[in-house]
Amino acid sequence: MATAPARVPDLTALALLRDIACSGSMATAAEGLGLTVQAASARIRAAEQQAGGPVLERGRRGRRSSSLTTRGVLLVEWAGPLLAAAADLDVAVAALRDEPAGEDAVVLAANPVVAECLLQGWLVELRDGPGGRVVLRDTADPAAAVRSGDAAVGVVSTPGPLEDLHAATVASDPLVLVVAPGHPWSAVDGVDATELAGTPLLTRPPGAGARPALEAALDAAGAGELAAPRREYAADAALRAAVRAGAGPAVLGRAVVAADVAAGSLVVVDVRGLDLTREFRAVWREGTSPRGTARDLLRIATGGRIR
Repeated sequence: MATAPARVPDLTALALLRDIACSGSMATAAEGLGLTVQAASARIRAAEQQAGGPVLERGRRGRRSSSLTTRGVLLVEWAGPLLAAAADLDVAVAALRDEPAGEDAVVLAANPVVAECLLQGWLVELRDGPGGRVVLRDTADPAAAVRSGDAAVGVVSTPGPLEDLHAATVASDPLVLVVAPGHPWSAVDGVDATELAGTPLLTRPPGAGARPALEAALDAAGAGELAAPRREYAADAALRAAVRAGAGPAVLGRAVVAADVAAGSLVVVDVRGLDLTREFRAVWREGTSPRGTARDLLRIATGGRIR
């Protein structure tokens, strides 16, 4: 089982180093992060212990300057993607906060599948562009939340007509069956829908991830109910790791497994007689024209098709 990294300084220490490199001043960098100089010095000491040596140059009396050592420069460069990812995660986590929406915020109704696949990218683009706050309403029926007025915008992943709502396609992410390279299915031309339905798979819990779309596709194809899972996983990342380790086959979104497939650590297996198309649609109330942050969010989600 993977363990937490033991030699990686905390995010605040890395951000502090980055800001010292930018401003040339520990005091300025500390103030920008809401730290006292003493607290900043403590963060630097901890980072030096983890990095195995000084990250800031010492003056004649041994006091730290605001000039980075080679080790400090490398830490700043290597930590860049991590800090950027943390900033993107921060804007997504803000949407989960259980706070009143307020006049400047838009309530977005979505189920966990949609939030996992799409939401973070939209929120990052909103932050970097027009700005605005989004509050996520986690619901199994986003369309109903929009109809009732509990949400201004919703995103659905179920097919079929949507009464009293405008809809626009925002993404298409087909499902794919994947196995580890050594799995018997990796060497065949494909499997039938009935064989897939009768095989215990690695899956997410009921209602999560790709499972609802897979169950609906099997039902539409008349392939029967999905067999009891071999094991359920709380997140796609854990599910992918299990498939890579050879624990069994799984059905996941193509975008989720793209990197693993490109690296050769997962193999896509064709499924005959099964439509694994999955489409996401943004919805809003019929007869209304979204404004402000709601309009900006829809413009981002639809790639500019709604203005």
